[in-house]
Amino acid sequence: MIVNDVGQALVAALNEGLLALGGFIPKFVAGLIVLLVGLIVASVLRQVVIEVLKALKVEQLLHRYGVPEAKAELSWSNILAEIVRWFVIVLFILPTADIWGLTQVTAVLNQVLLYIPKVLVATIIALVGLAFAKLSHDAILASVHGISRDSAKTVATVTRWAIVGFVVLAVLDQLGVAPELIRILVTGFVAMLAIAGGIAFGLGGQGAAKDVVDELRKKLD
Repeated sequence: MIVNDVGQALVAALNEGLLALGGFIPKFVAGLIVLLVGLIVASVLRQVVIEVLKALKVEQLLHRYGVPEAKAELSWSNILAEIVRWFVIVLFILPTADIWGLTQVTAVLNQVLLYIPKVLVATIIALVGLAFAKLSHDAILASVHGISRDSAKTVATVTRWAIVGFVVLAVLDQLGVAPELIRILVTGFVAMLAIAGGIAFGLGGQGAAKDVVDELRKKLD
């Protein structure tokens, strides 16, 4: 009697296991197909982004405006293309995890999916900001005529690094890194620039101040 009961229990457990396996295999195959399609689409889009950026000569343009040149495997084009690639991969992993019934994974990936565009925007802000900093530096050197060359270089350099500082803070804010701390740093950074500029102009920039005053007197006369 006991042997029969044990045998029936084993048969029932085996049947349940086979039924569960039979129900999971189609889901597993379907999810795997979705994932493979996603990987293929992501790789194709990555290559498309790289080719488009190469055709637009983005690397040369960024380098011309002072954005640091990266290594070939870590070029800005590759970085942007990788962000796009992983965005697409996560986009396809979501339905894959849903098909497999991995609800917790789906919840985590939803957060990742929402964060990736922030990384892309932060990267663009950094690139545009660094280019604008170099452009402002060159524009100041080219347009300032009322002060000496050394003073103009100082003003241009301070302006460039001030812009770089604001760009760093903007990137951190976009990424959501301690927003309250960023606001405090922005306030402190502006105050520091104002105080440092006043001290430099009042003490170390006496020659530059004299040049400006002399130039104004000449124009008034």
